[in-house]
Amino acid sequence: MSTTLHESGAAVGNATGTSAPAAPRSPAAADARYDTLVATLREIAADHPDVVLASSLAAEDMVLTHAIYANDIPIEIFTLDTGRLNPETLGMIDTITAHYGKTIRVVRPDPAAVDQYVTDYGANAFYESVPLRKACCEIRKVVPLRGALAGHSAWITGQRREQAVTRGDLPEREHDPVFGLEKYNPLVLWTQDDVWQTLRRLGVPTNPLHDRGYPSIGCEPCTRAIRPGEDLRAGRWWWESSDSKECGLHAGNVSAIPVSVDFSKRSG
Repeated sequence: MSTTLHESGAAVGNATGTSAPAAPRSPAAADARYDTLVATLREIAADHPDVVLASSLAAEDMVLTHAIYANDIPIEIFTLDTGRLNPETLGMIDTITAHYGKTIRVVRPDPAAVDQYVTDYGANAFYESVPLRKACCEIRKVVPLRGALAGHSAWITGQRREQAVTRGDLPEREHDPVFGLEKYNPLVLWTQDDVWQTLRRLGVPTNPLHDRGYPSIGCEPCTRAIRPGEDLRAGRWWWESSDSKECGLHAGNVSAIPVSVDFSKRSG
């Protein structure tokens, strides 16, 4: 399958007003961009009848959710409940059901693995080092994702190149060697302005945290609102350097750091 997305020349902007947005695209251009997305998703579903969308319940994934549900595209949607999500994020599950009449699948980590990590390292050990943070992400996100993707030939994400330095070379389609299937990033060339123009034009429900300065949303203790002029993902793992801000779900991204933690109990 050959998929073509419209290149965007819009400047970086977001829903929080932290940077000056570019002039919005014309309604015709916005409609064409969205129509291309719908066509792309239909093609992916035709090529991979078992394809799934892994939704973070944030803005980009709500664009994809709307495109799928509003156009009856046969793509299953699931989300990862890590056990540390904001109430507002969890509330999006019911919001989606109420708005679209569809229920997304919720995937959770193994409680025993979570308990072991907390016992060995502490509930908030992820603040102590990148390896310990990666280990927490591995248990709460990567392993559950691996289970959710098992038996599928392809998955879809809401990643965009503009989001972070680790995603600057992100392709529209790639083979995911970590999970052993095809991976599609149909919003790869969309800007933040593109995303929000589509959400507003189509009346798509969004996570209330976006209105409080959270352009990127993850687990509650690992996410904060961004400050004026900061990178869109500056609020994710804000205590780390920008080149480590991946959790392992997208291990092919530049600077994705492998987990290297000894899960034996710490001394002292």
